[in-house]
Amino acid sequence: MDFSDILVIGVSSRSLFNLEEENEIFNKKGIEEYRKFQQKNEDEPLEPGTAFYLVKSLLELNNQADKRIVEVIVMSRNSPETGVRMLNSIKKHNLDITRVALSGGEPLSPYIDAFDIDLFLSKDETDVQTVIDSKVCAAATIYAPPEKFDSKDSRVKIAFDADAVLFSDESELRYKQEGMDAFHKYESEHENDPLKKGPFAKLLIKLSKIQEHFPTRIEFSPLRISIVTARNAPSHMRVIRTLRKWGVYVDEAYFLGGLSKDKVLKAFGAHIFFDDQETHLESSSKVVPSGKVPYNTNSPMKNLEKK
Repeated sequence: MDFSDILVIGVSSRSLFNLEEENEIFNKKGIEEYRKFQQKNEDEPLEPGTAFYLVKSLLELNNQADKRIVEVIVMSRNSPETGVRMLNSIKKHNLDITRVALSGGEPLSPYIDAFDIDLFLSKDETDVQTVIDSKVCAAATIYAPPEKFDSKDSRVKIAFDADAVLFSDESELRYKQEGMDAFHKYESEHENDPLKKGPFAKLLIKLSKIQEHFPTRIEFSPLRISIVTARNAPSHMRVIRTLRKWGVYVDEAYFLGGLSKDKVLKAFGAHIFFDDQETHLESSSKVVPSGKVPYNTNSPMKNLEKK
C-alpha cells in the first residue's frame, strides 16, 4: 500500500486513552494483577487520553477529503490477551482504527518503520528518544491531558514550536551559547538562507501535502497549522522564507519574543502543541494537549539540557 500522501499516526494506548490507574497497578503489583484487572474490566470503556481528540478529529478528515488521507495505528506493549479492553474501547468510541500493534512487553520503536509511521506519540520517553535518534519520523512524549480542553472546533488544529522542532536546533544552540544579540544578527544576515530541517519538518510537509485533497481552498482547510515561537523581529523573516522554499502553507504564526505561549495556544485551540522546552510545555500542557520533542542524543543541545 502506498502511504506517500497518507498521514500515518502511531499512538500508544496510554496516549490515546487514560490508562494511568492501570499503569500504576502494573508498576506496583505486577503483570498478573494487571492482567486480572484488565480482564475484569474489559467491557468498561476507557476514558479519553491526551491524544484522543487529536486522533478522533484527524480520522474525521477522511470524511471531508477526496480519498482516505489519515491512518492511525494504536501501539501497545500489551499482549493480545490484555489488550482486549483497549480494542473494545476503540470500538465503543467509534474510532475508525483498523491497525493495531500489540508487542507483548517488547519496545515499540522497532516497529515504527514497519508501519510507515509519520508521527509517533507515546508516554514512554525511551521509545520516543529512540525514534528521534533514528530519524525515521517525528516523535513526542505526551504530557498529561489538560483539565478543561475544549475540542468543539470541527477543524483539526496543530501547533508547532520552530527551532529544534520544525527546524534544526542550530539557531537554538547559537542563542544559548552566544546570546540574543548574536542570534538576531546571524538570523538577519542569513534570512534568505533556508533553515535546516528539524525532526518535525517531514511531518509539516506531509500535512501541507494532504491539504490538497480537501475540496475547499487552502485558506479554508479543515486542517489548520500554526507556528508558535519565541522568535521575534528581526529573526522572523528567516522562518517565513524557509517555509516558502519548502512549499509549505502555514495558516497562522505567532512570534512572541519570549512571552508565554499558553494564552496564544488556548486562543488558537490547538488539538496538540509540540515544543522542545519544558519551560513552555509546563504551562501549555495545562490548556492544550502537548508533547515534548527531545533533542537527538548526539546533539550539543542534549548536553546543555542535562546541565
